[in-house]
Amino acid sequence: FTFRTFSPPSARRRPSPPPISASPSSTPVSRLCPQVAVETGSPLEMVMGDARSILEEMSQNLQLGFIRLMAFTLTKVFKKLFRSIFINMDGLNTLQQAVQENPVVLMPNHRSYVDFLIISYILFAFDLPVPVIAAGIPLAGMKIVGEILRRSGAFFIRRSIGSDKLYWAVLSEYVRTIIRKEFAPFEFYVEGLRSRTLKSLTPKLGMMHMVLEPFFKGEVFDITLVPISVSYDRVLEESLLAHELLGVPSPERGLLKATRILQEDFGSMFVNFGRPLSVRSLCEGRIDRCCFNLRPRHVPQQPSADVQACVSWLAHLVVRLQEEGSVIGPWSLMCCQLLQNPVHVLTGDGLDWQQLSDGTMWSRRLAVDCGARLNWSGGSHNRRRPIGSEDGVMRTAAAVLMLASYRNQALHVFVRPAMLAAALNVTRSRWRGESLLGFFCFLQDVFSHEFIFVPGRSTQDFEEACFYLKKCGAVNIDDQEVTVPDSGLEVLSFLQKLLQPFIDSYQVVFRFFCEDGPQVFSEKQLLPAVRQFATKLILSGELHTYEALSSDTQKNVLSALRRLQAVTKLRNEYKVNREAVRRTADVLGKMRWF
Repeated sequence: FTFRTFSPPSARRRPSPPPISASPSSTPVSRLCPQVAVETGSPLEMVMGDARSILEEMSQNLQLGFIRLMAFTLTKVFKKLFRSIFINMDGLNTLQQAVQENPVVLMPNHRSYVDFLIISYILFAFDLPVPVIAAGIPLAGMKIVGEILRRSGAFFIRRSIGSDKLYWAVLSEYVRTIIRKEFAPFEFYVEGLRSRTLKSLTPKLGMMHMVLEPFFKGEVFDITLVPISVSYDRVLEESLLAHELLGVPSPERGLLKATRILQEDFGSMFVNFGRPLSVRSLCEGRIDRCCFNLRPRHVPQQPSADVQACVSWLAHLVVRLQEEGSVIGPWSLMCCQLLQNPVHVLTGDGLDWQQLSDGTMWSRRLAVDCGARLNWSGGSHNRRRPIGSEDGVMRTAAAVLMLASYRNQALHVFVRPAMLAAALNVTRSRWRGESLLGFFCFLQDVFSHEFIFVPGRSTQDFEEACFYLKKCGAVNIDDQEVTVPDSGLEVLSFLQKLLQPFIDSYQVVFRFFCEDGPQVFSEKQLLPAVRQFATKLILSGELHTYEALSSDTQKNVLSALRRLQAVTKLRNEYKVNREAVRRTADVLGKMRWF
């Protein structure tokens, strides 16, 4: 397998030249260097040297020999870790055709460090071109691992670039060169970072702009985007992820040295290659590319509002397609049931097995009605330690957050029906009028950084939620009104309980701002203060939602308040409008159980 002939379809592909040449006028980077030299007061030669140093730090060094070494190693490792790796062959066959036609951009979700390895491994195994992958600088800091990854096609990007014009120019030209010359498929994570909660993150748009710029400027006829969904019965870093959310730094190097994980059972992995998306078709009618013809291609150009909106829409669309292609297993739905009964879980009493089994099978039927992709061939056989009161708040929170992360893998299926259930609960409306849709849209605004909603699709999301609730018998809908039959109360209660931990966590942060929090603060001050505030509420018995301790949730609340203009950013600090926060908290506080 490792030393077989590797002959991917590459008739149109040629070696990629470096994005910086010796000539000072041949590239956008070289044209920018004199400007940077003037602004910084540095000699031009020094600035050009800095540009070459950035390129050397960044660039990949793809070598087939190292690809073969990685294939050999990963075959052994994956056989130890996973029972099976499932791949949709239709998607692979479509990808094989796509790489011969236009530049291809692979866009997988990011739940585990394994994501970084599995796509290249699969493409090598099925004789497809191995991609060039955008990775974070911390991986490059691990000398041996970093060099192996670099020679396997990874190039490394700083996590924080800020206003460094030179770095932006080098990175942008490097990405554009790979796309223009079709050196290899380009792979990057549109979410930016690995999701520590196992649910989708709000997409980051910087790299997306760079990838699409060659199309906008007419340098390529079209670009093909391929959403890829990677799902796990169990992720390798489950404990690390939970502790990271509680403020414990991630021991990345320790993870790689933890050979004991090779003795554990992580169930199966599912890799779904989605339908290729034509950027040319998707952008038709959304943007006018003529504006890019008014300036030379090598001159940097600030994207217009239409272009920014189109890029954001495309990024959100890809993440939604990743969610739709993901596979949900029994353990995720079991976690939904366990977290609906937190008292039994937290006290260590557990649930009656028959009750848990029946509840999981009921959740399965509901998930199917809501359009989920399920794998029911086997279990994940997770080992779980019992949680006792003597464990302390943080130990209990870590266990709850692990359960929550697996529940989160199924949330994208239920979140829209759950929001409609919440809207029905608040408005008590029989009419599909402004009140019901208005509260649904309000929840989308509040949770816009918690869940993925494609911009401009609120009405379609509302209609989709109505369809699924009607399909599973939770509501009756005719042309003018929505009614809730007695038989639908169980479904609506289940859905609202799925959403309740997020509502409770947001209310904790809102309460902190209105009662104890400072009016002006930095993010570094906020996170430990909110965690301490939530811990006091848990110890006093006022709060039962340990997810309020999650740093990701707290950051999402801050982003939501900025979106709702209840918090404004002042350089490196934030200012709170307590009255606006209180109004938002009052609306969420109207929720009542059916």
